[in-house]
Amino acid sequence: MANDKVIVGMSGGVDSSVAALLLTQQGYAVEGLFMKNWEEDDGTEYCTALQDLEDATRICDQLGIPLHTANFAAEYWDNVFEAFLAEYSIGRTPNPDVLCNREIKFKQFADYATALGANFIATGHYARTRRLGGRLLLLKGLDRGKDQSYFLQAVRLDQLENVLFPIGELQKTRVREIARAHGFANHRKKDSTGICFIGERRFRDFLERYIQTNPGPIVDQEGCQVGEHAGLPYYTLGQRQGLGIGGLKGRPEAPWYVVDKRVDLNHLVVTQQASDLDNDRLATGEFNWLVDAVDLPMEVAAKVRYRQADQAATVRKRADGQLLVEFATPQRAITPGQYVCLYDGEVCLGGGTIESYGSCAC
Repeated sequence: MANDKVIVGMSGGVDSSVAALLLTQQGYAVEGLFMKNWEEDDGTEYCTALQDLEDATRICDQLGIPLHTANFAAEYWDNVFEAFLAEYSIGRTPNPDVLCNREIKFKQFADYATALGANFIATGHYARTRRLGGRLLLLKGLDRGKDQSYFLQAVRLDQLENVLFPIGELQKTRVREIARAHGFANHRKKDSTGICFIGERRFRDFLERYIQTNPGPIVDQEGCQVGEHAGLPYYTLGQRQGLGIGGLKGRPEAPWYVVDKRVDLNHLVVTQQASDLDNDRLATGEFNWLVDAVDLPMEVAAKVRYRQADQAATVRKRADGQLLVEFATPQRAITPGQYVCLYDGEVCLGGGTIESYGSCAC
């Protein structure tokens, strides 16, 4: 182990800082790598990359380990951001963080670390790996409130072979305690949220810089106009706030919800029946299995969004090759472009992009 070189992805946050600390304590030859994935060329104050780099540098200095820096902004644009824009342009709602892990953190970063002579890479994800009968398994992090296996579902199994998750066995409170005990200035640093390249700015302000949007009618499910939308990409299924509908003659004083996007007509479809958002099945196309010898159909637990509790479901293969996930209870606002992640207990089975959804007509 003393000769094994590990390069830790240093974000400037407390999780990657403690991950680096633990690995040094375990005797690894540890080095850090700060990745720049977005160019701050818009003159705004929203990107925190400079502060994050300062924090990462400070921690590495305290640990006495070198810190490398790499700019993957071009790769991020080509492999993550363009896909993000393409999905929004056709009315879907993507999750770039899942794609970023596959394309950047466990591909570009891993290749860069290998070129630096690393035997392993490590990150501050709340996840675990384990070998069972020679097979590598991806497991949930022990802190169920912070488990990040959902964001790793699209990473290929071979990409996880030489990855370490030092804090996967810890609770977040314990991670902060360790950081505080070792004098890390970032021990109380707020966790990053949302999409890194948007930061704290309004999503609409950001998106309008890159996507041409067309205002159009908001209609109910019968096609009657009840308002005007600013552009379909600005809305997501299940959205209740910001629709600007109210005081309609002959309509009850009940909230409206986005239930569909009819891209061909440029219609945003809304409903006042919250139950219209409930569906009990979805289909996913290309699926990234993280286990071998899957025997379908099978009973699984599924999530259609991060932090959702496990939902009982059955997965089977359709005649067209797509996977059909059927839930034991209806799910609220299943959204095309998002990801469904499947589990068997604490084992992450893999995941895929949601292509369509519906309800049983039985």
